[in-house]
Amino acid sequence: MKEYKFPEITRLDQLNEDSFEYSYSDYMKWQFQERVEIIMGKIFPMSAPNTPHHSLSNDIGNCFYNYFKGKPCYYFVAPFDVRLPVGKKGNIYNTVVQPDLGVICDLLKIEKSGANGAPDLVVEILSPSNRQIEMHEKFEAYQASLVREYWIIHPEEQWMLQYVLNDNLKFELHKKYENLSRIESVIFPELFVEVADYKQLAHWK
Repeated sequence: MKEYKFPEITRLDQLNEDSFEYSYSDYMKWQFQERVEIIMGKIFPMSAPNTPHHSLSNDIGNCFYNYFKGKPCYYFVAPFDVRLPVGKKGNIYNTVVQPDLGVICDLLKIEKSGANGAPDLVVEILSPSNRQIEMHEKFEAYQASLVREYWIIHPEEQWMLQYVLNDNLKFELHKKYENLSRIESVIFPELFVEVADYKQLAHWK
C-alpha cells in the first residue's frame, strides 16, 4: 500500500484555524513565515509589535539583563517558544506560546528549541489585536501551568495588571499600576523596572 504524504504547510491559510486541534509537533513542521501560537490546540496568529510595544520590551529586557546577570535564572525575549503542559496528552503538547518576555529559574526546562515548562515570570505587552488573547486565553493557560507571576502591560495607556499565583494555585491581582514609571516584581526581590512614558511621544501615533 502506498503511504499517503500530507502536503507541506507553507501558508497560514492552508490551516483550519477554527475546528482542527493542532499540537507542537504540527507547529514544528509548518513552513510559513507568519508567527502563530497554539493554545489548547487552537491557532492564534500574532501581529508584528508596534513601536511602543517594541520599546517597552527593550526597557524591560535591559532591566532583566542587569538583574539576572550572574544569577541562576534564564531570561528571554520573544520570539522564544514555550511549551506549556496545558491540554497535554501523553508526550503531545498542544499549547506553545511566545511570551514577550519571561524568566525561568529551573534551567532543566531550557532546551535548544525553547522552553519545556512554565516560566516563573511572564510579561505580555498588549496591542489592539492581542488584548483578548493575553487577558483570557493566555491568562488561563499561564494559570493552569502554574506561572508564579504574570504582568499584562498596556504601553500606550500606561497601566499594568500584576498577578501572582496564590496558595490555591489561582492568579490573584496583586496590584494595578496606573503609571509605569517604576514596576516592582513580587517573586524576585529588588527587581525594579524603570520605563519611559510613551504617551508623550506623539510622533509615534
